[in-house]
Amino acid sequence: MAELLKGKPVADAINERMKKDIKTLCEKGITPTLAILRVGERDDDIAYERGATKRCEAVGVKVEKRTLPADVDEKIFFNELKALNEDEKIHGILMFQPLPKHLDEEKARKMLLCDKDVDGGTDGSLAGVFTNSKEGFAPCTAQAAMEILKYYGVELSGKKAAIIGRSLVIGRPVAMMLMHENATITICHTRTKNVAEITRGADIIVAASGQMESLGREYFSEGQVVVDVGISWNEKKQKLCGDVLFEEAEPLVSAITPVPGGVGAVTTAVLVSHVVEAAIKKSL
Repeated sequence: MAELLKGKPVADAINERMKKDIKTLCEKGITPTLAILRVGERDDDIAYERGATKRCEAVGVKVEKRTLPADVDEKIFFNELKALNEDEKIHGILMFQPLPKHLDEEKARKMLLCDKDVDGGTDGSLAGVFTNSKEGFAPCTAQAAMEILKYYGVELSGKKAAIIGRSLVIGRPVAMMLMHENATITICHTRTKNVAEITRGADIIVAASGQMESLGREYFSEGQVVVDVGISWNEKKQKLCGDVLFEEAEPLVSAITPVPGGVGAVTTAVLVSHVVEAAIKKSL
């Protein structure tokens, strides 16, 4: 039976670190503050906003919400983003994407200040991930996967890691972050041949294809560590599922993140930690 790499203990450890930093900031008269910029009423955005707000309040991070209608005028939207950039009391900005089609999303990404980009979606933040610099912040889900591996003491140096998925949100940044830890990386995607052969030969697998329960027994071998980033609602089973067919992988591998209760449980904790880190940087 595989060890379950649960996210809650990891999130709790991140929260404890934050509380110490927040106390230090408060002693300087600084309240870490997150601005949430949401356009429209997408259910997934609202759910994430609710979770992020709850996490912020639990550790003493202030939240300011800017909610705009889905048909907001482009000038109004960009004026709001500009105001948040310029507000000295705002340390981090969570700008929900995708934006409605009438808004220039590329322009918005470029306008959002890198040092306030706590969700890790700007070009500057991604450049920071690839160069292993302190510029911006890593995408929260990618860092959450890394936080789990480190918390559970998974050896990364010299290990073979297979990442399934090449998105800029998870696949490519987590590959770079693993490489910075001296792992040897293979990124698999829709054009990759013999994916199962590649993954069976890996020590660590990060499943981030977004294809529900698409990875069965043939993708895994004994002794592997599996981080399942996927999350989808399975109508037939009436439950949340990941990219991995858990019942087939779990008896084979040595450790695996559950869905739900794995990576997702850590993601909002990482987001809030980025706000605190941004406040610390500004205070220096």
